[in-house]
Amino acid sequence: MQDSAGIEMAASAGPCANVPVEHMDFVRQVLDRVGDKWSMLVIAVLEGGPVRYTDLQRQVPGISQRMLTRTLRQLAEDGLVTRTAHAEVPPRVEYALTPLASGLIDVVTQLIGWAVEHHDEVRANRSRAAATGPST
Repeated sequence: MQDSAGIEMAASAGPCANVPVEHMDFVRQVLDRVGDKWSMLVIAVLEGGPVRYTDLQRQVPGISQRMLTRTLRQLAEDGLVTRTAHAEVPPRVEYALTPLASGLIDVVTQLIGWAVEHHDEVRANRSRAAATGPST
């Protein structure tokens, strides 16, 4: 399927209808990155302003040092997070959201809120599904 300019589109209807086929792989990569559980939690914590690494690790329960480092590096590569090293003794490093990431804040906080609000219901559904076995 092609649009009026002759560009092949990923789908004929729905949210992918406006995405050219050649962009779809990259769009999926971006969604994987920002939709990652650790990325969303880090973005939500950084909403309040710059945070030091150790404070960030304390505010994201369950994240390992390795995973936090990896997540921050990936978010920085995508231009969503900045890393600022202050010339002090002892050294101080802070992480903050970039203007590009500001558009994600509402989406991320709403998704986290939805997960918190529906936690019990989803857990019950998973338990029922596990008890009845795999469905095909």
